[in-house]
Amino acid sequence: MRIDQIRSERKTVKEGGRTVITEPGRVIVEDPSGRAFVRHNDVDRFRYGARDVRVQHEGNDTRTVVVRPDGTQIININDRDGRLLRRMRRDRDGREIVIINNDYGRRGIGPGGVAAGVAAGVVAGAIGGYFVSLPPPVVSIPRDRYIVEAEDAPPDVIYDTLIAPPVERIERPYTLEEIRYSPSVRERMRSVDLDTINFDTGSAEIPPDQAVKLQVIADGMNRAIQRNPSTVFLIEGHTDAVGDETDNLSLSDRRAEAAATLLTQQFNVPAENLTSQGYGEQDLKIQTDGPERRNRRVTVRNITPLLNGGQANAAPPPPR
Repeated sequence: MRIDQIRSERKTVKEGGRTVITEPGRVIVEDPSGRAFVRHNDVDRFRYGARDVRVQHEGNDTRTVVVRPDGTQIININDRDGRLLRRMRRDRDGREIVIINNDYGRRGIGPGGVAAGVAAGVVAGAIGGYFVSLPPPVVSIPRDRYIVEAEDAPPDVIYDTLIAPPVERIERPYTLEEIRYSPSVRERMRSVDLDTINFDTGSAEIPPDQAVKLQVIADGMNRAIQRNPSTVFLIEGHTDAVGDETDNLSLSDRRAEAAATLLTQQFNVPAENLTSQGYGEQDLKIQTDGPERRNRRVTVRNITPLLNGGQANAAPPPPR
């Protein structure tokens, strides 16, 4: 679906001081401070090749169980507002590995902090409830090892970046939402920039001739996940500052999801170890209002230490 068609199907409402825009598969929220974010449901990516998908309601929570042909189950538990509480992988022998545990973050975020009932719970909360402001990290490594350009980096450098520890001490575990919506939290982790994929204007589809550019990233991810099956990678989508901000936010999110989908379907990176988020023009690599290829990029970041409070990327205890 192209952005012009998406734009024609948008609906906008005002809710508690926020502007809420619903469109096919996405909800975009702008809070009173002017910060905007986009949400979609990661579970849609897990349906590829599934043998069965079961949705169960447990009180105010929803459990979605995706059963794969080999009997492996991917279990996502969301609260009533769509916020992910836990994600687990259960093999056919019943052993479980917890991949994301947001349950500890189930806490009140104050009046107006939740946009309940919007688009069947796709929106979990206003960004103000999840935004964390930290001082910029002190980066003591070379800049080209902090933000690695995939186009020129050897595979070993990419892999080392994908398993690297935080550049600064992590004071506490962060929820997935805090990580997604707080640049100063994400900046604690090194990243790999893939700005060589060329999307058609207004499209989120990755052309077949561009897909091969994800191979070295996928190889590094799969090595990292073999080392630690609980590893979680955030796939970020970014645009330049040309065009409408809402369009850019939607496109960047769809492009990040397209990259995550391709990593699974073509390169066998487990879908449950990936999450994606679009940032539109909010994080320009090159500060310009004009067209800039280097700003139209996908960024990959290992967020595992942010989720678990700074623990190293070593393998977890054996599954129970």
